[in-house]
Amino acid sequence: MKKATATMKKRTSGSKEEKGGASPSQLIDARIKALGDWRGETLARVRTLIREADPDVIEEVKWRKPSNAMLGVPVWEHAGIICTGETYKAVVKLTFAKGASLKDPSGLFNSSLEGNVRRAIDIREGEKIDEKALKALIRAAVALNTSARPPAGLVRVQKKPTSA
Repeated sequence: MKKATATMKKRTSGSKEEKGGASPSQLIDARIKALGDWRGETLARVRTLIREADPDVIEEVKWRKPSNAMLGVPVWEHAGIICTGETYKAVVKLTFAKGASLKDPSGLFNSSLEGNVRRAIDIREGEKIDEKALKALIRAAVALNTSARPPAGLVRVQKKPTSA
């Protein structure tokens, strides 16, 4: 497996990196290494595909708490969350924050299908990832995130209610 390039942007504001701790990318590296099995390999492959699909992606680690051994959840963002990468005993789960709004012509979404907002892809041991379709889904999620942002400097004015 190829190593990802070091050109990826990193968010540091409010992260431990500012205080001499590990960056989000280093935390994800450590998470992948600690898994040491097919889940780590799968998470690493998915991460590479996300970076290839969107070179401007920002990696974060969110929801670090004692219940998940302070490891947190890898999150990929571009103008908002694209997807998260969680690992469970039987699956690596990619949850797309706005998945219900994305077209999925290849049928990658196979989990969390009943929700109005999120959709997920559960990848099981031995399953092959449709790399082309996953990259297209990542690009579509980025396009959705960037299209939903108001132009800089735009201020929304709220009308005052008229008296009855």
